[in-house]
Amino acid sequence: MAYTIRQYATKAGKRYEVRYRKPDGTTTGKRGFRRKMDADAWGAANVTTAKSVGAYIDPQAGRRLVEDFWEPWIAAKKTKAKPSYIKSLEDAWRVHVEPQWGMREVQSIARGEVQGWVTDLAGRRSASVTIRAENLLRSLMERAKADRCIHDNPCDGIELPRKQVRKHVYLSADELSRVAMQCGWREPIVLTLGLCGMRWGELVALRVEDVDLQRCRLHIWRSITRLSSEMVETDPKTHDGRSVMFPLVLRPLLARQCEGRRPSDFLFTAPGEPLDEPMGNGWNPTRSDGWFAVALRRAGVERGHMTIHDLRHTAASLMVQSGANVKTVQRQLGHKSAAMTLDVYADLFDDDLDELSERMGGLLFSRNVGKMWANVTQGVDGTVETVGG
Repeated sequence: MAYTIRQYATKAGKRYEVRYRKPDGTTTGKRGFRRKMDADAWGAANVTTAKSVGAYIDPQAGRRLVEDFWEPWIAAKKTKAKPSYIKSLEDAWRVHVEPQWGMREVQSIARGEVQGWVTDLAGRRSASVTIRAENLLRSLMERAKADRCIHDNPCDGIELPRKQVRKHVYLSADELSRVAMQCGWREPIVLTLGLCGMRWGELVALRVEDVDLQRCRLHIWRSITRLSSEMVETDPKTHDGRSVMFPLVLRPLLARQCEGRRPSDFLFTAPGEPLDEPMGNGWNPTRSDGWFAVALRRAGVERGHMTIHDLRHTAASLMVQSGANVKTVQRQLGHKSAAMTLDVYADLFDDDLDELSERMGGLLFSRNVGKMWANVTQGVDGTVETVGG
């Protein structure tokens, strides 16, 4: 037997305790059973069976608090995640997860409680905020499960709010040109974003040495993220560098940006700012009074709440209109795969369906199959009739 039962006396009468040895060799017990048969049933279900199938959970381990798992978990994340992502996790922990769950024993958390918390949070905050907070709690509880503190993750099966997919906003080539002309010294910035499709942080991180004017290439090795007032340089989003093309129309503009600058100087900086420090001016240009929003209004371009990131979508649209295939667009944008590009920009390839319809029709007629179809009609009663022959 993997356990023994001991009787002891209390003021309320006799009670029974199940004494058993944990997998690490130490002895512990479960007290408070009124009947010996109840103690025996608990020992059989929770000790003997659990040990035999390798599913034993130390009752004391389940008393660990959720906050005990936070520091080791976030420390591991910091070894490979970007500072901006780490900050979003720290904010989610500080604002949403820690106040509700930090001091709770992991074994005490029930699925119904978690669902109620998620439902309440979804009613007050966005779907993205709610999902991030739930995913954080889920990860911590999964860590507790891996450490054999709980049998099951109480976050499994939780119903989450659906994210609203924001429709992409595209500018035509003429609209892009008009908006850029209203941006003053930022005109080369807007045209580079709208024609090359890089991310804002990738553009800010460009240095003179990254520009190949002869081959019309920009080499993207870094990205810069603004965290509060600090500018942090990291790898690009996918952690892989890439080279992107820029159209010939940009060559003179980029050549002027390079003039008088050292190879290590940043390519884009605000007038009067040091050339060896990343551009901080206008980091949030899409506020209602921001320079980009003002430029859109002055150019007479109405696109609702258009953001600077939509220039990346504009570049994708213009590339597809120019005849670029999916693989080329993928490399230019820095997506992990062509499948991801198709998923993100499926709407840009709708015209391919119309062209496919025409080509398929032409294929049938070119092989004289169309002649048969032209001479055969389907009668209302289901009979086939030959017409004109």
